[in-house]
Amino acid sequence: MLQLLLGFFLLFSACSSSQTEDLDGQEASYVNPDKVLIVYLSRTNNTKAIAEMIQKQVGGKLVALELEKPYPKDYRQIVDQVANENATGFLPPLKTKITTIQNYEVVFIGFPTWGMQLPPPLKSFLKEYNLSGKTIVPFNTNAGYGIGSTFETVKSLAPNSKILEGFSIKGGVERDGIYFVMEGDKAKEGEMKVKQWLQQIKILR
Repeated sequence: MLQLLLGFFLLFSACSSSQTEDLDGQEASYVNPDKVLIVYLSRTNNTKAIAEMIQKQVGGKLVALELEKPYPKDYRQIVDQVANENATGFLPPLKTKITTIQNYEVVFIGFPTWGMQLPPPLKSFLKEYNLSGKTIVPFNTNAGYGIGSTFETVKSLAPNSKILEGFSIKGGVERDGIYFVMEGDKAKEGEMKVKQWLQQIKILR
């Protein structure tokens, strides 16, 4: 009988300890909005809309990546230029400068999928800034073909950072003349999915 009571006590203690550790883990996942940076590239404003939804949930500073020499407006021309940049490894110089990058602990990085790859401006960003020791959270919009190699490229260009599970959602299809779609019911769907994703990766304000 004594052994039975002792076993019950130990089991109860173990469960209580486990619950406490889980709660502690959840508390530790909450972030200080002042330590959050949300960087994004957005040609048709769909990625920008997702970036703003993330900011609504976790706070942080929102920064749009701009190039010293912007891409052409014509879709076919930009496809050809990006294909050439990917083939040659050219990194387009950024007009955007972030002088306080050292102040941030969590860096969200948003981008569309271009040619099933990470857009060259994001490669420029990851090469230009030292994100070692920071938590990187990728998010993506695409024309329905998925993320391609984008998330893997983020990991390879930030080997000393902690990379969390990324987010992806279908946006516009510029090739077909379908541009900004993150409005109305689509925006509501996006907000719901963004919130679920942030809860899943435990990045909350």
